[in-house]
Amino acid sequence: MVTFVDRVTLHVAAGNGGHGCASVHREKFKPLGGPDGGNGGKGGDVTLVVDPQTTTLLDYHRSPHRKATNGKPGEGDHRNGANGDDMVLSVPDGTMIKDADGNLIADLVGNGTSFVIAEGGRGGLGNAALASARRKAPGFALLGEPGWYGDITLELKTVADIGLIGFPSAGKSSLIAAVSAARPKIADYPFTTLVPNLGVVEGGDVRFTVADVPGLIPGASEGKGLGLEFLRHVERCAALVQVLDCATLEPGRDPLSDLDVIEAELDAYPVEPGTKPLKERPRLVVLNKVDVPEARELAEMVKPDLEARGLKVFIVSTIAHEGLRQLTFAMADLVAQARAEAAVPEAPRVVVRPVAVAEKDAFDVRRENSADGPFYRVRGVKPERWVRQTDFANDEAVGYLADRLARLGVEDALAQAGAVAGATVVIGGDDGVIFDWEPTLIAAATGPAAPRGSDVRLETDTRPTRAERRERYQEGMDAKAEAREELAQERRAGQWTDPAEAEEQNTP
Repeated sequence: MVTFVDRVTLHVAAGNGGHGCASVHREKFKPLGGPDGGNGGKGGDVTLVVDPQTTTLLDYHRSPHRKATNGKPGEGDHRNGANGDDMVLSVPDGTMIKDADGNLIADLVGNGTSFVIAEGGRGGLGNAALASARRKAPGFALLGEPGWYGDITLELKTVADIGLIGFPSAGKSSLIAAVSAARPKIADYPFTTLVPNLGVVEGGDVRFTVADVPGLIPGASEGKGLGLEFLRHVERCAALVQVLDCATLEPGRDPLSDLDVIEAELDAYPVEPGTKPLKERPRLVVLNKVDVPEARELAEMVKPDLEARGLKVFIVSTIAHEGLRQLTFAMADLVAQARAEAAVPEAPRVVVRPVAVAEKDAFDVRRENSADGPFYRVRGVKPERWVRQTDFANDEAVGYLADRLARLGVEDALAQAGAVAGATVVIGGDDGVIFDWEPTLIAAATGPAAPRGSDVRLETDTRPTRAERRERYQEGMDAKAEAREELAQERRAGQWTDPAEAEEQNTP
C-alpha cells in the first residue's frame, strides 16, 4: 500500500466566470424602466499553500483532479452574481511546481508560502454596466471568461539541514533514531527505508533537521535501486553525512570502496541550475557498527586513510550510543556555519508597476498559410478576451464586438496587412474564432438603430450595389414601356371608347 508520494501530476481547473444578465426593469406604469442586468461573479482560484502538517503528496496521488467552483451569473434588478469559492491545496514544505514541459513555475519553501496556480475567470458585465448615453438599453450582456486549466507536476524535495546517505543497511535509520525522536523502520535486510525520514536534532544551541533517505547502490544515478528516486531529497541539505558500514559481510565491500561508490554517484547526480553540486557540499564520514569487534578494528584501520582525503571521520555505534555526542556537535557546527554564510533573506517588497496603456492595448496581426489557403491571425490580450466574452448567438453583441475591435484599430491593421473583404481572419490561437472579414460590418458605436438584441449591419438583406440598383431601375423602366405599349395596342384595336360617345349611345 502506497503511504508516501513525492511526485504527482495534478489536473487543476479554476472556476469559470459567471455570465452577465440582460434584463430590463419593469413595474406598474413603467414597463421600460431601463437596463438592470447584474454582472457575473468571478470564478474561484486554485492556490497551493505550504502546510507544516502535510508531509506527503499522497492525497493528490489518489485524487489528482481538483477544480474550483464557478462564479454565479448575474440577475435582474442589479443583482450581481456571487464569486466562486477558492480552492486551497495544502502541500509539504519544499514542494516545487512545474508545468507540463518540466519548467519550474514556483518553489514553495517556508510555512504559509502560497502561490495561485490557476486563476479564475472574470465575470461578464450585465447590460446595466454596458449602457451608455448612446446605447441606452443594450439587449445583450457579456459572457464570463473560462478559468485556467491544465496539468502541473508537484515534486517534493525535503527541506533538511543534514542528509544521511550510504549503502542499504548501513545503519542510517538506526542513526537518525538514536540522535532524534524519529522512529523509522529498522530491520536486518536491505531497503527497509522506502521513504525519506526526518528527525529534529539539538546540538548545543543549534536545532536542526536530519533527513534519512533510502540507500544507494552502484548505478543509482542511472536509475538503479531507490537512490535516484530519493536523492533529490538531499538537494536542499547544507551538509551530508556519509554512513559507512564496517560490519558488512558482503564480499568485495569495505568502507573505502563504499565511499568511492557513493562519491561517484553524488558526482553523477544532476542538480538544479544554480545549486551547489552534492559532491562539493560539506561532508562528514561516519564509520558505523563498531560494537562488532571486527568492525572496530576495520574502522580504526581505515580512519587515517579517510582523514588523509581531508574528511572528518567519526567512529560510532548506534546500539551502544558511542560517539553520537561528538557527531551531533559536529553536525551542529556545519549547520551553524552554513546558516551564517547564507544570505539574510530580505522581506519582500510590494512593487506596483502599472502596465502602460500601449502594452495593454497591444495586438499583432500576421499573415499565415494553411492547407485551405492564407489567412490572417490576430493575437492580443484584449481582442482574445473580447471574443471569449461575446455571445455570437446575439447579433447586437456581435456588433458591439465589431465596434470594440474597430476602436482598437484591428480593422486598420488587417487592411495594412493586406486583408481584403472575404478574407479569413482568426482571433486567438489554435482554438480561436474564425470568420470572414467584411470591412463594411464595422461601424461606429452610434451605428443605425435596431431592435434590442439585433443589429441591422448583420441582417442578411445587404445594401444593393450601384450595378444592382441600375439593373433594377432598367428592369422597372422596361416593364413600364411594355405596359404602355400594351395599352396602346388595345386602344388601336377599338377596345377603348370615348366616355361621351358611350353616354350618348346609352341615352334613349
